[in-house]
Amino acid sequence: MASPFPTSVARTPRGDIAIEWSDGLRAEYSPRLLRDACPCATCRERRGAAPPAAPLLPVLAPADLVPLAVSTMRPVGQYAYGIEFTDGHASGIYTLDYLHELGGGAAPDSPGAVVGPAGG
Repeated sequence: MASPFPTSVARTPRGDIAIEWSDGLRAEYSPRLLRDACPCATCRERRGAAPPAAPLLPVLAPADLVPLAVSTMRPVGQYAYGIEFTDGHASGIYTLDYLHELGGGAAPDSPGAVVGPAGG
């Protein structure tokens, strides 16, 4: 069975990314979800590391003061999207399989997983 592919990609009025998939799944991805799930090596390493000790007096970085949004989303070949965020991060390449899984679809290596129809 072929992997699902996007049939429609659009930005919602809220700023989320809505993707309709060839298998009927319709998923909305918030910028925060996509940023937190960034698959680049730096982000994967950071997610796997122990959390740093909390500073006594937290300081907000300039990026913390600006609402996070997707700046651009461009195809990478026919298998992925590169996503740039308003915080300047742009090194993650989100494969179609990974995006489908993030949206609630079945992982490609999970036989028997059920994906709901669009419109739900």
